[in-house]
Amino acid sequence: MQYEPVIGLEVHAQLLTKTKIFCGCSTRFGEEPNSNTCPVCLGMPGVLPVLNKKVVEYAVKMAISTHCRINGTSTWARKNYFYPDLPKGYQITQFAHPIAEAGYIDIEIGGAKRRIGITRIHMEEDAGKSIHDDLSPFSYVDLNRAGVPLIEIVSEPDMRNTDEAVHYLRRLHEILVYLEICDGNMEEGSFRCDANISLRPKGQKEFGIRAELKNMNSFRNVQHALEYEIQRQRAILEGGGGVPQETRLWDVSQCVTHSMRGKEEAHDYRYFPEPDLVPVVISDAWREDIKNALPELPMEKRERFLSAYNIPPYDAGVLTASRALADYYEEVVRLCERPKIASNWVMGDFLAYLNEAKLEIGESPVPPAALAELIGIIGDGTISGKIAKEVFEGMWKSGKNPGEIVEEKGLVQISDTTELEKIVEEVLEANKKQLEQYRAGKDQLFGFFVGQTMKATGGKANPKIVNELLKKKLSMS
Repeated sequence: MQYEPVIGLEVHAQLLTKTKIFCGCSTRFGEEPNSNTCPVCLGMPGVLPVLNKKVVEYAVKMAISTHCRINGTSTWARKNYFYPDLPKGYQITQFAHPIAEAGYIDIEIGGAKRRIGITRIHMEEDAGKSIHDDLSPFSYVDLNRAGVPLIEIVSEPDMRNTDEAVHYLRRLHEILVYLEICDGNMEEGSFRCDANISLRPKGQKEFGIRAELKNMNSFRNVQHALEYEIQRQRAILEGGGGVPQETRLWDVSQCVTHSMRGKEEAHDYRYFPEPDLVPVVISDAWREDIKNALPELPMEKRERFLSAYNIPPYDAGVLTASRALADYYEEVVRLCERPKIASNWVMGDFLAYLNEAKLEIGESPVPPAALAELIGIIGDGTISGKIAKEVFEGMWKSGKNPGEIVEEKGLVQISDTTELEKIVEEVLEANKKQLEQYRAGKDQLFGFFVGQTMKATGGKANPKIVNELLKKKLSMS
């Protein structure tokens, strides 16, 4: 029997606010344990939470960007469970009336488009972190994360293979980072994903019994965990057994999932309305203000790059991978008016140097104006493409403009026909054996003569003129 996977994802995104969701404590990552805490996030008796307005604004931004219906009024609830890193004994979240519902994201795989539904987006506070000592039988609790603002984005079970799941996850991640409401750092836990997966006989409408997968801190781990779970559940079903509903942990070292606990249902958390917070009201005017302030989203930007700059889809995909990179490229194009050449330089040398130096776009020693100037002096024949590589290296190391480096190093391209003709003749005279072979029909030696000429000029010869002169000289009998 053929089985079909049914996959839904629950994503927790930490919002990029300076302070926590219900108090003024800092959200900075990596501080001393329990240093970013106060009576509110420690759950002390008699304290009251106060909602951070920026959290609501960021949640609305994500809701609009994922085509969700924004509820004019949403309410808070207490999700009750006991765990050492949950100081109040409950988590403040949204349950019956979330801030947004019924959205979607479009993904594209191999030219085929798929629409993945979003069930809901709701706001909530994070819990703390339990730290287990590997060398002794002790565990510790760091409550710096307690009260850090999150949005949870719950998808419909619309994904039917692991590629769709990872594409959907990457699209969510891309939108969150583009909106600048989440840094997307999976290693630090600011973008976390739980996956629900079940199998059903192909053609069957009813879903199978699902397992929830946790502890996946990269896109690759999400894919590998889902692939393993598909194989595990298929083996159980083909053996005549039943898949138990449970929560399983992904073990990165062994590339397997392990049972963690039987899956809780919603009613086990004993949700009830949060008495200390009033409902969140989103007015039409506020929603429109947020919508009007949204940046161009990655898919829209990609389509615009394709039409406005006439660059290949691959280029558009790379250049719009981040807002900062897209902005850098557009500024280069605005100044040099050569979209494809600019694309080649930004995707090639610029990103290579940037990645090697582990720098952000804004930290680059080569600003857009300098790269545009370099492209300009290649286009007007001042330097060759080969020399431009040397000039770019100098720009990166010194921060100087290309014109300064070209002048200092005497790198101006040789375009004088008389001078180059003399050099070409010297090259042919010095390589008589190859010349005889070329005239005997070994046409591929043409590139050899070009290379020798460029070498003789230190790479400064105008390649176009060199090619023309060589064709003329080699055609002579």
